[in-house]
Amino acid sequence: MTTNPQTRPLGAQISHMLKARGVDVIFGIPGVHNQEMYRGIEEAGITHVLARHEQGAGFMADGYARATGGFGVCYLITGPGLLNALTPLGQAYSDDVSVLALCSCLDNTVHRKGQLHQMKDQEAAAAAVCDWSETAQDARTAYGLVDRALEDFAGGDARPKAIHVPIDVLCAPADPAGEGGAGRSRCLPDPQAVAEVRDRLQQAKRPLFVFGGGATGVASGDLVARLLEVVNPATFCTFAGRGIVPPDAPLHFGPFLTRPDSARVAGEADVVVAIGTQLAEVDIWRERLGHKDGALIRVDTSDESLGTPVGASLNIKSDARAFVEALLDEWERDTPAVDWTPQEVATTRARWRAEVDAEFPKVLPVADALRAALPEDAMIYSDMTQFAYAAKEVWDMERPGHWHHPSGFGTLGYALPASIGGAVARPGRPTVCIHGDYGIQYTIAELATAVELGLPLAIIIWDNGKLGAIEDSMTAAQIAPNSVIQRNPDFMALAKAYGAEAVEPASLDEIAPALQAAFAASVPTIIRLTPALVG
Repeated sequence: MTTNPQTRPLGAQISHMLKARGVDVIFGIPGVHNQEMYRGIEEAGITHVLARHEQGAGFMADGYARATGGFGVCYLITGPGLLNALTPLGQAYSDDVSVLALCSCLDNTVHRKGQLHQMKDQEAAAAAVCDWSETAQDARTAYGLVDRALEDFAGGDARPKAIHVPIDVLCAPADPAGEGGAGRSRCLPDPQAVAEVRDRLQQAKRPLFVFGGGATGVASGDLVARLLEVVNPATFCTFAGRGIVPPDAPLHFGPFLTRPDSARVAGEADVVVAIGTQLAEVDIWRERLGHKDGALIRVDTSDESLGTPVGASLNIKSDARAFVEALLDEWERDTPAVDWTPQEVATTRARWRAEVDAEFPKVLPVADALRAALPEDAMIYSDMTQFAYAAKEVWDMERPGHWHHPSGFGTLGYALPASIGGAVARPGRPTVCIHGDYGIQYTIAELATAVELGLPLAIIIWDNGKLGAIEDSMTAAQIAPNSVIQRNPDFMALAKAYGAEAVEPASLDEIAPALQAAFAASVPTIIRLTPALVG
């Protein structure tokens, strides 16, 4: 009997398999239970990023996936390591982000109790926040599950997957995984459905398109420009869909869908085509878009999204680019005259911006200064903070996929580790983290990771000394604000303690130089901004 000379412990083989499938970076923390997974990382030529907490590792994998448009990988340890990562996995599930979590697990939890890291059902715990969670009892199953996850990602199912491998199985010798790898696949629309949409749009006087984060593929080339020229619709984008339509397009209402009055605009449209968006609560902050009965057409690759009852009269399963290409190929008449006017759109946008300015005093002048100072290719990661809530409404993007926010799950502590993952994915290009003074303390330890990697991150901290959004919510509900004021650390001194740079601009004019210096530094820079900048 001969032995394959490439036989290695399965933990090492998994790293080699991932490298062969295109993985260059893994985020995680080694421990005695998952150390076999680390045996093959360097040999395979993969870079490992050492997080300070498994929550950070999961968010880094999320940020990496969003920056690359592919998937991110994190290595987790049995029990508490996996549980620490459930929050980022839940965030990835909520926002349809491709994260693969590979975890060690105990070999037997039935007759042995009191083991290190023991829990009742690790697989089920991960299943609560992942698309699927499975345990591999042998090498063949482990390889099959990895390829299944990557095929799901390539096929458009971006939700996270969790694979658990018992410690003894990780240690056991295994032959290489062999050939594999999934190519990108496309979901093409039904031609009859496209023809129906074409006919309805060609008869419409007030056609309206809504672009979500799942429609970013439309932005490449001149496809959007052709669509706007030929169909002549008014447009909205969700926060995740910013940058698909140029911000200065004359009939673009922008990312103002959460304004209550946007329901009126949707109700005035005779056809509404929503592409790549769930029209979820966090997209519109109401139950329905506001459209007329029979007016809404939805285009998405997700059966789950298409099955959500939002009042659509036609659901089309297709990727965004394929649908728009097919629609333009079917177009049979000159650009229709529509009732929308640029003046109407501009006036409405100005009124909505004024509403945001009134609701979030002193935020917009700072956001405008930041926007003017940032390079066009800057990628932004924001956290759950008043500053981001206001800025996302008024700050449309020049290109899609360059502002990432923990929209659905809405977890605090996302932005710093996610921006680290994004910076790792885009070396040499500017990355910005926008945090609130409270939320950054959830994952502030990851600043050490950014320093260790020498990342020139610009970390904006909006420091108003309180949980401002919660205070406003309590006040609106006629609840006396309670536990919304906290004692903050000295962020300047804290940055120095970690080996980072720190600066506190004294005026709006000092924001641009602070950003320029941050992008030129060899370590991250905390830039503390306060409402006092506005006076």
